[in-house]
Amino acid sequence: MRGAGSLWIIAFLSIALQGCVGGTGGILGGGDEIEVPEWETGDWWLFTFSTPDFFDDSAKLVVATVDQEEGGTAYMLGISSEEEARRHAVLNHNPFLGRISHSNLGVFENGVEQAVLSFPLSEKTWSFTLFEKDWTASANINGKKAYVKATSADGGSLTFAYDDDIKFITSFVRVDSDGAELLRISLAQSGSDHQGEVHFIRGRDLLDREYQNNGPSGDVEDSFLIQDHPNDGSWDEMIYLIDASSGAGGSSISLTLRDHTSASVLERFWGPGASESGTLGTIPSPSGEYTLTASFTGQTELDVMIAGGIGYSWSI
Repeated sequence: MRGAGSLWIIAFLSIALQGCVGGTGGILGGGDEIEVPEWETGDWWLFTFSTPDFFDDSAKLVVATVDQEEGGTAYMLGISSEEEARRHAVLNHNPFLGRISHSNLGVFENGVEQAVLSFPLSEKTWSFTLFEKDWTASANINGKKAYVKATSADGGSLTFAYDDDIKFITSFVRVDSDGAELLRISLAQSGSDHQGEVHFIRGRDLLDREYQNNGPSGDVEDSFLIQDHPNDGSWDEMIYLIDASSGAGGSSISLTLRDHTSASVLERFWGPGASESGTLGTIPSPSGEYTLTASFTGQTELDVMIAGGIGYSWSI
């Protein structure tokens, strides 16, 4: 009887120890993995986007299609607001718009899939390219959540989190080599069964200028040539985003954009004390060469961003 009792105790301890080892697998890095999720049309995530140069904006990202991209191997992730689709096209700060691969939730940069998330997510390292920089990433797993830190050769970093219950990232922060925060993406809400219009605008920068004047007067002129998108042909429209600030007294800013026929397609004026931030607009029928001229008097600042855009819409 004593031998049988000893064997029972040994067996019990063996089972108990197995339970302890399994329970601490996440702490010890013992093989926990998060598999790639499956999205459905209408799944959505509401994010807030923060950048140092522009005010915060929110966008509802929606799965527009599940099997119509990349030969049926990618989703299309769009935005529920056409205006926000235009804003993101010209700011170009959201890597998670457009095609997203089924196998890895991979994003596309310059037409090439990038494994920002590398499924199955586990405590491993991998590399990818984003924002035209090469990154080396590593992940820590805690239950259904993965925490990723990526670094670039110039000292920049990306820090982001993935939640398996949400089926997407919940935060994403980009910091440059000086420690300045360039981008913060934060999840506010998520859900399914979105109904309504969904938009995506494929954009490419055409002009990005910052002008400052501290003297009595100053004039600038910039010309740029409109070229088609390398894969998708001619642009549907040009999208501009303007920040302007004119000081007190006799300060003023005058802005004119002309096409190749010298016809004016955009004119703006800011008098003393006038300012605006994040003004978004469009110019139809882009063609050929454009010339931007601006005149400044006094203490003035002007930021102009112009991008070409090709629009896509879905009703779900």
